[in-house]
Amino acid sequence: MANETTAIQPTRAQDFPEWYQQVIAAADLAENSEVRGCMVIKPWGYGLWERIQQPLDRMFKETGHENAYFPLFIPLSYLEKEAAHVEGFAKECAVVTHHRLEAGPDGKLVPAGKLTEPLIIRPTSETIIGAAYARWVQSYRDLPILINQWANVVRWEMRPRLFLRTAEFLWQEGHTAHETSAEAIEETEKMLKVYESFAKDYLAIPVLTGEKSESERFPGAVRTLCIESMVQDRKSVQAGTSHYLGQNFSKASGISFANRNNEPEFAYTTSWGVSTRLIGTLLMAHSDDNGLVLPPKVAPAQIVILPVTPKDDSKAQVLEACEKLARELRMQSLDGELLRIKIDTRDKAGGAKSWDWIKKGVPLRVEIGPRDLAAGTVFVGRRDQDAKAKQSYPQADFVVQASGILSEIQKGLYDRALDFRNTHTQKIDTKEEFYAFFTPKNASKPEIHGGFALTHWCGDTDVEEKIKTDLKVTIRCIPFGDNGAGTCPFSGKPSKQRVVFAKSY
Repeated sequence: MANETTAIQPTRAQDFPEWYQQVIAAADLAENSEVRGCMVIKPWGYGLWERIQQPLDRMFKETGHENAYFPLFIPLSYLEKEAAHVEGFAKECAVVTHHRLEAGPDGKLVPAGKLTEPLIIRPTSETIIGAAYARWVQSYRDLPILINQWANVVRWEMRPRLFLRTAEFLWQEGHTAHETSAEAIEETEKMLKVYESFAKDYLAIPVLTGEKSESERFPGAVRTLCIESMVQDRKSVQAGTSHYLGQNFSKASGISFANRNNEPEFAYTTSWGVSTRLIGTLLMAHSDDNGLVLPPKVAPAQIVILPVTPKDDSKAQVLEACEKLARELRMQSLDGELLRIKIDTRDKAGGAKSWDWIKKGVPLRVEIGPRDLAAGTVFVGRRDQDAKAKQSYPQADFVVQASGILSEIQKGLYDRALDFRNTHTQKIDTKEEFYAFFTPKNASKPEIHGGFALTHWCGDTDVEEKIKTDLKVTIRCIPFGDNGAGTCPFSGKPSKQRVVFAKSY
């Protein structure tokens, strides 16, 4: 441990950004690579991504989608077909201009074989997928197309941060084409609900759902819907988006079809995605000053068994008992999935091993030593409780109760995160109160402050831009539903409803 009280230094209250980096390091999730802005995702971090990927993939397939794969390289001319799209991504594009290397005069390798057209390493795939759909769609009978892709993308971030903003990251991107606008809008809203359900049920993260303002929309979209989460420094993270693209991209890509009246018409398209940013969101929503805290449903291992093996002839018996317990626990299930169990047999002191797993966020730690073996008991530590708190269970009782304890942890993490968000969400009706809400009281040592401000907005982009310039605060979403008309405190003009303002990642 870093000191007598916490395993992670600095603490969240002392330096939240550095605490975030230290939690990633202590949990052995990922590290920066030799290429600036890129990361190496280590096995524990990738295991967490798999636990995000697998249930989402199942949910996509349950809603009628199929997986496919499209090229990493996109001709520059494809991006140029949709003006708002290329403008929105131009500064983040990585560009391939040559196709081979040759030895230069000094013996060093230099690019050679200039391409006739530069290729963009995909920042997103609307244009390259649109080109395929244009080949596939001839008639309304060819629609809808419901496809998802699991892939990597590249966006040249200037201020990278592991999992939150990296030059290369992993994600899924759904791309669909439809006969009617109504069908495409229904798809856009349906997939947002999938993301909302996943965030709540698996990540234990409460999210707000709504629509982005025009200035915050995906480049080229008609509407962008989003889920927004609050993390422990009271900032917002855009955890997922679903875009209604109208006919903008189909016109650019030529996705046209003969409609039911045998007249030519452009398809209506959508796109939607989440990424490894969910790992960063999860970390900042639940973790504490001892390290990562994982909701059981997405933990790569839900229970770790720690043999306590003194150097005597009881070691073999203890290890055998651990194996037996693991077999029994692996027959239990949580929400229809068999429990994921790990036995830590490393030649390392018991206390050090326990802290390793605390920092990795494993929901339950189970210790078995010679005395426990003789008594038929186990000692259990829960990651959602104090690190020193342990409870003794008869071994048979623990096997039966393990799934219930994990469910209790899952629900408790969600309830705690929801309470935190509600505590730091305020209705604000004056400009003075709004500015005070987002301004640190001590400028020389900024404290954690702010949160979600529910404030009326007249819809004027100049007002939005002024707030962003003054406070680095943006409209995170325009919540669904009618929350009442009022007056914009910044312009004095009428406002249709309150919107959510926050600082964000």
